[in-house]
Amino acid sequence: MGVQVHEHDGVHAAHFPPAANEAPGARPFQDVSYLSDDGLTLYARDYPGHGARARLPVICIHGLTRNSGDFDELAPWIASLGRRVLALDVRGRGQSARDPDPAHYNPIVYAGDVIKLAHDLGIERAVFVGTSMGGIITMTLALRRLKLIAAAILNDVGPVISQKGLSRIATYAGKGATMLSWEQAAEYMRDINQPAFPSNDMSEWNKWARRAFSENDAGHLVLRYDPNIALPLQNGKLKPSSWTARLAFRRLARNRPTLLVRGSLSDLVEPEQASYMQRAAPAMQYAEVPGVGHAPMLTEAPARQAIERFLAQVD
Repeated sequence: MGVQVHEHDGVHAAHFPPAANEAPGARPFQDVSYLSDDGLTLYARDYPGHGARARLPVICIHGLTRNSGDFDELAPWIASLGRRVLALDVRGRGQSARDPDPAHYNPIVYAGDVIKLAHDLGIERAVFVGTSMGGIITMTLALRRLKLIAAAILNDVGPVISQKGLSRIATYAGKGATMLSWEQAAEYMRDINQPAFPSNDMSEWNKWARRAFSENDAGHLVLRYDPNIALPLQNGKLKPSSWTARLAFRRLARNRPTLLVRGSLSDLVEPEQASYMQRAAPAMQYAEVPGVGHAPMLTEAPARQAIERFLAQVD
């Protein structure tokens, strides 16, 4: 089955066929697609908020090699609190188009894509949830379009990150793994993530595999991202910090309510980096998720409690 697209006010309602393991009618969201300023077709999940009260929407942005599926438990929960939720596939990931120019895989371009989606949907202000790279995109937005940000949740990321974590991510990002079975895909996800999630069982790794892989025409399972997204990491252009990153963080966290969620085992935001953020923005709220590393899924009880308290302060 192909993708059916209907245009409305610059945004398309795109009806994608359900995944092979997905029950009919199981999706609590609408598939939408939109065009970037440079003509790429990009994708997002749109979860309607429950209840009659209009509250600020939430925009969720995933990490480097991930996609909107990472929020398939968080987004419905936030929607149940009465907020519309948009979970994006950043260009080159998931159901968003791959960019023919790898130089466009950078936070400035990504932030422009978010601005375009918000414009097309008529969203003037939103709460942002940014995991890892998604947090970097959110901080970049603070430099480009601060008025779009009502508040921000930075999930295990900041303006200063650990080289240890960057080096670990570089060992697998962009390597183009291909698997022959879902069992093998789950084992792959376990192998690269188990140090950060030591308590996960195989049912959880199977869930992660379904988010990360899709089946190609040959029946093989391939990762749902363009390997070129990792080029800045592989060629050393992605640095642990920069003057611009620190400026972006201060502009965000000193001007908008900000919550840092950190995994206690994180090798990307270690205590040293978290302390820097707290010194640079004393009003920033902080929550630590015990027993997990980079990056919390935000379904853990301490994360949910912190997020619910934080969202209750917005609006």
